[in-house]
Amino acid sequence: MKVAHMALWTRDLEQQAQFWVTFFDAKINEKYCSKTNPGFESYFVTIGEDIAIELMTKPGLTQRTPDNNTSGWAHLAMSVGGRENVDVMATLAKEQGILVSDPRTTGDGYYEAVIQDPDGNLIEIVA
Repeated sequence: MKVAHMALWTRDLEQQAQFWVTFFDAKINEKYCSKTNPGFESYFVTIGEDIAIELMTKPGLTQRTPDNNTSGWAHLAMSVGGRENVDVMATLAKEQGILVSDPRTTGDGYYEAVIQDPDGNLIEIVA
């Protein structure tokens, strides 16, 4: 068994898609615009062979809370290879103002940095 894809609501579909292309070298399919659900649009972004994320938008979405203390997924962890890759991506994220936590070794042994996507969702970049 494996995850077929994950879905992420976003208030800015184009900005969110560009984020995944920039940071994770994602490929994007043609935009889907629903004919039965007015305003619903989505892209599928694929990363490598195994990761697929559906980015979805529609009018009226509310912004998530900045403290990340709501029920639901807390973060996504993306394994990017070695520590050097974590450091490179953290530097890029810092330059773009989206680095939340500098690279460090966590109590459970992960070497990680935390960044946020355009909607403030947390993504752990792990070695």
